[in-house]
Amino acid sequence: MNITVFGGSGFLGSHVCDKLTEAGHKVTVFDIHASPWLKAGQTMITANILDREAVDAAIKGADVVYNFAGIADIGEANMSIVRTTELNVLGNSLVLDACVRHKVKRFVFASTLYVYSKDGGFYRCSKQACELFIEHCQATYGLEYTILRYGSLYGPRSDSRNAIYRFVREALEGKRISYFGHPTALREYVHVEDAAGTTLEILSPEFANQNVIITGNQPMQVGDLLRMLAEMLGGGIEFEFLDKDATGHYEITPYSFSPKIGRKLIPRLNIDLGQGLLKVIEDVHRELNPELSSVQDLLLEKQ
Repeated sequence: MNITVFGGSGFLGSHVCDKLTEAGHKVTVFDIHASPWLKAGQTMITANILDREAVDAAIKGADVVYNFAGIADIGEANMSIVRTTELNVLGNSLVLDACVRHKVKRFVFASTLYVYSKDGGFYRCSKQACELFIEHCQATYGLEYTILRYGSLYGPRSDSRNAIYRFVREALEGKRISYFGHPTALREYVHVEDAAGTTLEILSPEFANQNVIITGNQPMQVGDLLRMLAEMLGGGIEFEFLDKDATGHYEITPYSFSPKIGRKLIPRLNIDLGQGLLKVIEDVHRELNPELSSVQDLLLEKQ
């Protein structure tokens, strides 16, 4: 199939593009930044999601459209109401409009577990608005959709907006990790490659017009995760738990009562959390020590 992926240069989007290409689909990557992970056979469109003509051209001829674009960080979204509304809500509306006009077979949208909770700030508000637009597009125009609500992602290609990446970097740089919230806060961490693989599965007919929750199968308290990281790094890491009220993050669960029902989908092939964390530590260590090179899994100083 011809598949266009908005936000395909990003953390999750780039992994989804990889999986789609490996499965034999013809992939067009649309992003404001050129993808450093572009694969052979993929087409890159570097443009803004608010550019109506560019969006239209990217969708023309597509069978399926994924949208991972927009602001995905709660803190960043809370700092800019207008920009969050433009990129997340208006941008998604332009994509939806083009999907309807070009008779796209399925629209896949990256939402969040926060969408029907009381937490998540303006990020949650923007995703909730998008879900309502998507549902009404299906009811009015017959556009099939699948809405994906992701848990706590981690893994390669992440940056400081990702919690686990930030934890590892703080630990390696300053032997101290700060967290806005309580150590008992519960998360279901899912490796980005597992999530991307599962995202491919939802193209089957059974997931049409469904809300799908994609999380890991290893629920863990944040305090336990930090102790696990400290042990992997040989100890000596201090933890600082700060007031969570300004962040908009949930404690035990993102769910509050709502008539909306989502199917939960856990990846069949899982990357073990410990192995995944080790790979993040290795990647961040290389970023912080560019003078080192890897030879048969040993880090050596370049001569």
